[in-house]
Amino acid sequence: MIKKVTVKEVEHITFKMAQELLSFNEPIPNFSTRPPNILESCLAAPFQTFGGKFLYPGFLTRASMLFYLMIKNHPFENGNKRIAMTTLLTFLFANKKWLIADTQELYNLTVWIAQSPSQFKDEVVKALEKFLKTHIKEIY
Repeated sequence: MIKKVTVKEVEHITFKMAQELLSFNEPIPNFSTRPPNILESCLAAPFQTFGGKFLYPGFLTRASMLFYLMIKNHPFENGNKRIAMTTLLTFLFANKKWLIADTQELYNLTVWIAQSPSQFKDEVVKALEKFLKTHIKEIY
């Protein structure tokens, strides 16, 4: 069974990690200032079902959709790409997986997703799935 990332995990692990370790020159605002319900939607969407079937079947598809939505839906006032990356890593770790990739490669991927036109969502998510497939490793 695939473990989900909860709002509490985003607040206590992901958000704080991004805020402390990835603040750079653009600080990440307090968690309580985020717009309502967008984060919850980003976390729930990869696990949606219709007619008893998952809309996003499989681990890689869900991980890709989670990452995409955390970047594109802007659940925070600032730091969305950084928080998306730490959320993805939290999701992977919770499911005994890890991402093996160069920091610059991850940065480029994240910026590419952020700049991608919304009408190419399906293509971007498929490309992200392919990236994850080649860079994810099982842990313990």
